[in-house]
Amino acid sequence: MGVLEELGVRLPSYPDIRLALVLGERALYVNGDLQTARRWFDSAYRQAESCGDVPALARAALGQGGVWVQEHRTCAESEMVRARQRHALSLVDPYSSLALRLRIRMTGEEDYGAGGHEAILRLVARARTAGDPTALAEALSLAHHCLLGPEHGPLRLELARELIGQAPVTGRRGDLLMGLLWRTVDLHLAADPHAGRCLEELQGLLAEHDHLAVGFVVDVIRVMLTIRAGLFDQAEKMAGDCFERGVKAGDMDATGWYGGQIAAVRWYQGRVAELLPVLTDLVSSPTLSPIDNSYLAGFALAAATSGDRRLAAGHLARLRGRDLADLPRSSSWLFSMYCVAETAHLLQDAGTAAEAYALLRPFAGLPVIASLGVVCFGSVHHSLGMAALTTGDVDLAAEHLGEAVRANLALGHWPAATLSRWRLGQALALRDGPHDKAARAAQSTAAQEAKDLGMVLPAMVGRATATHGTFRLRRHGRHWQVEHAGRLVVVEHSVGMQHLATLIANPGREILAADLAAGAAAQESEPASAQPLLDDQARETYRQRLSELQAEIDELEAMNDIERAGALRLEREWLVAELTAATGIGGRVGPFTGTEERARIAVGKAIRRAISRVSAADRALGEELRATVHTGVRCCYRPR
Repeated sequence: MGVLEELGVRLPSYPDIRLALVLGERALYVNGDLQTARRWFDSAYRQAESCGDVPALARAALGQGGVWVQEHRTCAESEMVRARQRHALSLVDPYSSLALRLRIRMTGEEDYGAGGHEAILRLVARARTAGDPTALAEALSLAHHCLLGPEHGPLRLELARELIGQAPVTGRRGDLLMGLLWRTVDLHLAADPHAGRCLEELQGLLAEHDHLAVGFVVDVIRVMLTIRAGLFDQAEKMAGDCFERGVKAGDMDATGWYGGQIAAVRWYQGRVAELLPVLTDLVSSPTLSPIDNSYLAGFALAAATSGDRRLAAGHLARLRGRDLADLPRSSSWLFSMYCVAETAHLLQDAGTAAEAYALLRPFAGLPVIASLGVVCFGSVHHSLGMAALTTGDVDLAAEHLGEAVRANLALGHWPAATLSRWRLGQALALRDGPHDKAARAAQSTAAQEAKDLGMVLPAMVGRATATHGTFRLRRHGRHWQVEHAGRLVVVEHSVGMQHLATLIANPGREILAADLAAGAAAQESEPASAQPLLDDQARETYRQRLSELQAEIDELEAMNDIERAGALRLEREWLVAELTAATGIGGRVGPFTGTEERARIAVGKAIRRAISRVSAADRALGEELRATVHTGVRCCYRPR
């Protein structure tokens, strides 16, 4: 402070300081442009410091904090802003509005970084008694941000309502938008059926005049809802657009939130292991919140899904620390626990699963939503069911998974409902046997839903795999249900699927390709060239198969399925040629000539096409079929 300041003589502010402050405050509170606001406030602070303008210095230091907590993530940036705020607070009148607002900002940052909220709530009460509407509005918003754990839902809604009420008093449009945003987030976190109404109201206000920071979060929520609808391709494109908006707004969460949304899509697509390289970088990113453990938890799950048990166990241990209960109850806590429960199941870590169950049990009625609505993984009941499944309590698992299906349907979260239904079927199969009607119905329904959504359902590990050593194929009208090792898909009927069903029904037995093509009983026999005659039974079998083929060809052509009709026509032509070659004038039978090669080609192509259809629905099942089904003149299914 200069000599004139010490004598009580206030130096005049430079005009450009006032302009920088006005532009900074407009960018922050009106437009929500965090990046532009930071530049103006930095410029204003430097100029105010050089000329000793204390009020301008304090306003600039306050503005640099932004609208969220932890807007400055790197150590260097956050310490610089904190030092400026402390310096400003030491200069201003301790009883002034600026002093109160600075203390609110600094306390909010400290509470959030420590995972607490007591100090900021005391300052909310102090701002109420001080009668300072601007200070109160800022305190309410920061306190709300410090209370994003699942246990504080009712208190958050009270703070959001009070903030909406303060907005007309402050006259700042940003306060109204922040209040409505917090309320929208709260209703989604509580699975309130009216959350969509609040989102629509907020979107209407943003359409009149955009606010980059609030609009970014609204777009993030819309991506989450699109994933819930099972529109994965659309959600992925929206996530990319949303990321660009977040970068434009200067939101430090843009990268992490985009990564979370892509991870959610890949999880339901059965491709989360592909993200291991990206997650390796994100886990150590300085842009993540200091109390955010979601990416560490996600990394453990991705590693476990990929089959790297050592890597998964190491990261799970790192996440747990000395006690899983010590994890801070941040906005990403429920998602972290979701990953813990899934990873523990894949590793068959019953101890961790039991801990996770005890911690999650009080929040069974909530959805697993990360941060301010970034991603949703359905009902907490699903995680409770998986934890119970891992500890071996199948009755409890079935109870929770049944509740998860109902809760996820109420959320309109179709992928989560499908996954919970699939796990419910597996739990019922463990409890009541693999042939239980309810278990089979749940798994079959889930498999068809997964096919429609483009999902890949996970396998059961541990006890469940013992009941599924070989493939099981069942035909339901125009579809086949394919199951192996706890995985199940539904594919359309084809000739190749019929061949596969015959082979799988006779594991280890070699069956002539000619017999498969003719639909004859699977029996070991000499090569077809050694069969001198067609007997009456064989001729009748050929003719019956020809009749079936013609009916199927007519049906497929009526459905305009030219590709499959063409494949069946080739098989019919081959059978006609064989029947003609084996039957003389007047119906006399003659010897087979060269049937092995033609049968080998026709049957081999049909089986490979069928396996490709299975692989398109579930890559792991397709690979297992390719490894265990052998084609040629003689075909065989040899389970491993």
